[in-house]
Amino acid sequence: MAESLSGLIAIVTGGSRGYGEGIAESLAKRGAEVWITGRDEEVLKATATRLGARAVRADVTVPADWDRLFDDVLKSAGKLDILVNNAGAGVRIAPVAEQTDDEIFQSISVNLTGAILGCRRAGPVMKKQKSGTIVNISSVCATEAWPGWAVYSAAKAGMVQFSKCLYAELREASVRVTTVIPSWGATDFHQASNIPQGDEQQRSRAIQPGDIGEIVAQICSLPAHLEVLDMTVLPTIQEIVPL
Repeated sequence: MAESLSGLIAIVTGGSRGYGEGIAESLAKRGAEVWITGRDEEVLKATATRLGARAVRADVTVPADWDRLFDDVLKSAGKLDILVNNAGAGVRIAPVAEQTDDEIFQSISVNLTGAILGCRRAGPVMKKQKSGTIVNISSVCATEAWPGWAVYSAAKAGMVQFSKCLYAELREASVRVTTVIPSWGATDFHQASNIPQGDEQQRSRAIQPGDIGEIVAQICSLPAHLEVLDMTVLPTIQEIVPL
């Protein structure tokens, strides 16, 4: 039987679709009160209604949106137990020389800086509580190398190292920081990255949003004295040929 997360308060960024939706659903099924964020208000509200979650329209790259989100959560619940930094985007997958400066800034902002902004606010709250779990969603691009993925990969690799350093800062306060590093998933990320998705049978063997959701929920359910520093998740159908 799955461990209960009843009574815990969770924020999942990018929670309206894809991995974020799967994570929010798994946490909610275990009894957590889940707050989800996203930029598309219509999709966000529809997902929140389906999951029984609370929706806050927010852009992770905007500090004021983070402040408003934390004000809402802390005024309502008085605490924060789980923060899942899932929001991310391909922005543009292309050789560095073909990207604009604005596209580079956007990619770093949404795939790395946004999570750092969230952690800057969650850290003091959890440190004061002497409890909490932060899960940062990275990518296998953090550890492998493909042409066209340099900027995105740099951001996701930064997420892994940032998480390790943050754990070192918060460990003595019993706050855990984990990086989940997934590869090919059955999400709409391919629309921005132009990755061939294969047929339905192949896609069914990719990582499903619910798979990542279960992994994150299990990490959050671990005994408080245990830490998972990072976890790489690969679908067996995918062959990875590194540089």
